[in-house]
Amino acid sequence: MDLLTPDLGLLFWQVIVFLGLFLILRAFAWKPITESLNERENNIQSALDLAEKTRLEMTALKADNEKLLAEARSEREVILRGAKETADKMLADSREKAEAEGRRILDQARESMQNERQALVAHMKKEVVSLSIEIAEKVLRKELSDKGAQEKLVTDLVSQSRLN
Repeated sequence: MDLLTPDLGLLFWQVIVFLGLFLILRAFAWKPITESLNERENNIQSALDLAEKTRLEMTALKADNEKLLAEARSEREVILRGAKETADKMLADSREKAEAEGRRILDQARESMQNERQALVAHMKKEVVSLSIEIAEKVLRKELSDKGAQEKLVTDLVSQSRLN
């Protein structure tokens, strides 16, 4: 039963050893241990803060990237729309020029045909006049080969001309 009830002297020395050990540990061990624990806590907190800051920056960068991507898409659509409009305009201009050139060529062909037709008609008139004169000359030579026929023709012409 002595083990259960310690002696007062033993208890006194245990308290003094405990207090001495406590003071020694407090002076030499606890201060470095608490400093290292505080330093570790600060390092962990700064790492957590850095991680949070990095996460926020990544979120901001992701938002900026999405914004830039959206702007690039809209810019691409504007460029494509402008290119399509330009291509349509160029196609319409080319079509108009081709139609105008076609009309000009048709007009030139019609004018050329008209000129050739007029030249042909004038040539045919000349030929008809020439043939008519030649035929009239041959008929007159035959008719006027004798002197009586000549006098009769002159008399008829004079009488007709007075009536007119």
